[in-house]
Amino acid sequence: MARYTGPKTKIARKFGQPIFGDDKSFEKKKYPPGMHGPNKRRGKKSEYAVQLEEKQKAKYTYGILERQFANMYKKANAKPGITGEILLQLCESRLDNVVYRFGIAPSRSAARQFVTHKHITVNGEVVNIPSYQLKAGDVVAVREKSKTLSAITDSLKSRSTYDWLIWNDEQMSGTFNSVPERIQIPEDIKEQLIVELYSK
Repeated sequence: MARYTGPKTKIARKFGQPIFGDDKSFEKKKYPPGMHGPNKRRGKKSEYAVQLEEKQKAKYTYGILERQFANMYKKANAKPGITGEILLQLCESRLDNVVYRFGIAPSRSAARQFVTHKHITVNGEVVNIPSYQLKAGDVVAVREKSKTLSAITDSLKSRSTYDWLIWNDEQMSGTFNSVPERIQIPEDIKEQLIVELYSK
């Protein structure tokens, strides 16, 4: 399965945000990468450059490659409502993202790995497709055989909570209660810039 495997800290420094999660190297060097990073004076970016950077940030944040992201935009654009908000909702509804949000995995890349290695079930059935789109009411759980994996149990010790997700510690399962509203999504992404980019 295609996914980004390049240097993560360098990308995070480019955007000035720890978009891949906790990163000690990023905390030490929050300035842009490169030998002139600390002192570089950047000229004013063009409108296109700003829009492109926002799209790249969203792609890296959710771990989605170009073609798949473009297809998600087309899907969002075809739905009634605010396109940018729907695009982020589609990203948030991906199985790998929800596994990460539940705290089953410490990062989205780890969540993708857990899904592809068949550690996760949806409504009682094993699903190994990270991009699987969940619907309101779907139940995501750790497969019975995988409940003792230290990588999962350790991650669950420091899980965060979200209004649109309901977690059951005893059963190691959670319900995707509803698609989150934009105000509930914590990611610092200016989705309108992405819409403007694709609209050209």
